[in-house]
Amino acid sequence: MEFAEWEPIYERILADFGYDRAGDESIRDRLAALAEPFDLDRLDCTGLTVAVAGAGPSLESDLDLARGADRVFAASTATDRLVDAGVAVDAMVTDLDKNPETGLERTERGEPVVAHAHGDNGDLVDEWLPRYDSAHVLATTQAAPAGPVRNFGGFTDGDRAAFLADALGADALRFPGWDFEDGSLTPGKARKLRWAERLLYLLERRRGERFAVLDGRREAIDAL
Repeated sequence: MEFAEWEPIYERILADFGYDRAGDESIRDRLAALAEPFDLDRLDCTGLTVAVAGAGPSLESDLDLARGADRVFAASTATDRLVDAGVAVDAMVTDLDKNPETGLERTERGEPVVAHAHGDNGDLVDEWLPRYDSAHVLATTQAAPAGPVRNFGGFTDGDRAAFLADALGADALRFPGWDFEDGSLTPGKARKLRWAERLLYLLERRRGERFAVLDGRREAIDAL
C-alpha cells in the first residue's frame, strides 16, 4: 500500500486514539538514524502462502496453519511461541513493547526483525535498536516513510505483518493465533484489535481474497 492511500486511514487512527502525528514522526526519525536499507528480496513472498501469526490464545491449536505455510511472519510474542513449538519464523514483526530481547537474539543470528517506531515507543527504540544488528532490521513507521524507514500499511503488529506479506507478493494469507473475542485483553488492546480487524477486511477486499479469520464477522465490521 502506498502512503498516499494509507494516509487517510492513518489520520482516522490518529483522531480515534488521540495520537500525535508529530510524535510518530519524531520517533520515526530516531529509528531512521539507527537503521539502514533492508534488502526486501530476503523476504520475497511471490507466489507463496504466508502465515501471519497473531499472539492470541488459539495459536498453539493453530500450529498446523503455520507449519503448512511457505513463510511465517509472526507478531511479537507469537515468535517465541512458534519457535518453542518447532515452527520456524521468517520475520518477527514488533514495536518492541513485549519481547525486545527476542529481536536482539534474532538479529544476532542473522534473522530478520521488522522493528516499528511510533510515538509511544521512543525509549524502546533508543534502548534496543543500537544493540540490534541493523543489517537484519527492516524499520517501519505508521507515518510517512523516511530514509530507510518504510511504511507498508497497517497499525498493530499483526495486521502490519499481513500488509507486509501482501506488499512482498504473497499469493495467500493464513491467520493462526488471531482471537478477536479474546476476553483477556485490556480495553485499549481490544480497541486496537478492532482496528486490526477493519484493516484485514480492507486488505482482503484489495486482494480479492477471503480470509477465513473474518468468516462470520464481515457484516459487523465498520468497513474502511
